[in-house]
Amino acid sequence: MRASSVVLLPHAPSSVAVARRRLSSELVDSGVYESVVDDASVIVSELISNALRHARPLPSGQVRVCWLRSGDILELEVSDGGAMTEPRRGPGTLSSLGGRGLGIVEALADGWGVRHEEGATTVWAVLRAPRSSGANGRSAPVGMHAVIPDLADFPDLLDEPGEDLCGGSRNETATSRAYPA
Repeated sequence: MRASSVVLLPHAPSSVAVARRRLSSELVDSGVYESVVDDASVIVSELISNALRHARPLPSGQVRVCWLRSGDILELEVSDGGAMTEPRRGPGTLSSLGGRGLGIVEALADGWGVRHEEGATTVWAVLRAPRSSGANGRSAPVGMHAVIPDLADFPDLLDEPGEDLCGGSRNETATSRAYPA
């Protein structure tokens, strides 16, 4: 199964909840395990929150949120107008008020990275998203286990997502950094 969505949202805090609800709804409807839906929702929330806090909006005044589910792999992307600094995981000490967002993404995802394209910076993450055998993504019955693919079987996945989900064009000048978990 291949499913994807592209959502343009205002560069505003209310966009976090809108994106979470839409992503969660689509993943549950496609039969993804609740725990994966929860992880994907947290990742998207962190990526959008970082875009709102640290970056400019896209030229349209919006942020772009994209997700693609291909087989048992889910790719998530948030694009903004870029910032003066490179998105990176902060120290996230116990006494700090912030700086934990990309650390949370790193903990939940199988890999994440940053891609720079003309007029946009995209932070992406990939994670395994096997379908449950039950209805609406509910947890598997006791004793049942999902078969989760080994991401080593998908070598290009941790370099950067396999195709541009957001409809933009990738060109020779785009730069990308990947951070495997």
